[in-house]
Amino acid sequence: MQGSARKRASPTPHAPARGERRHDGAVVPADRRQVPTAHGPVAFGAPPGALRNVPCSAARHPGAGPPECPSPPAEGAEGGPATAPPPDLGGDATCRRYAYAVPGHFGLWVPPLRSAEPWADRAATRRAAAPGPLDLVLFGGGPVAGRPEGYGAHVGVHLGPDRVLHLCREVGRPVVWGYADFAVRARYARFLGAKRVVPGGSREG
Repeated sequence: MQGSARKRASPTPHAPARGERRHDGAVVPADRRQVPTAHGPVAFGAPPGALRNVPCSAARHPGAGPPECPSPPAEGAEGGPATAPPPDLGGDATCRRYAYAVPGHFGLWVPPLRSAEPWADRAATRRAAAPGPLDLVLFGGGPVAGRPEGYGAHVGVHLGPDRVLHLCREVGRPVVWGYADFAVRARYARFLGAKRVVPGGSREG
């Protein structure tokens, strides 16, 4: 899923130009450009063991109980058992449940925000002008008629320059993408922004 060496060397993620046709045939409007610049500190080089082998499951949304459709157990290194995931993942997760568990692993608690709540929330998170390490980053395909901004947004975790850790059905396991990898997929082409978790923020919800 990594971009070409030439693209990686660029100081900023590639932004789809107005009317540019992407690999899926969609024409990406100018308002869906990826804006974060590729500079800044890095949270960590590789996900901790407990956050590496977490299957994607739509049933495991934030606040859900035991998974309705349990995924097979993940394998660890050399085929051995995987390191146990954090209790709030329960073995599998959606993009949001996984994204919330990453800062949680480092002591930054995120409540089970759903629907448009991750973008609207002001108690546990704050909007950040530019993504920083462990910030939540939100992507979408554009506004949804009759729904508030951020409804159904895909959530990942900014690790550092052009590195976003996230869980998606396309891959099925946690993966690190660059911002351009989101830009070429219509469902993620619009970068909404970054949310910074407030240490000791509200635990309501």
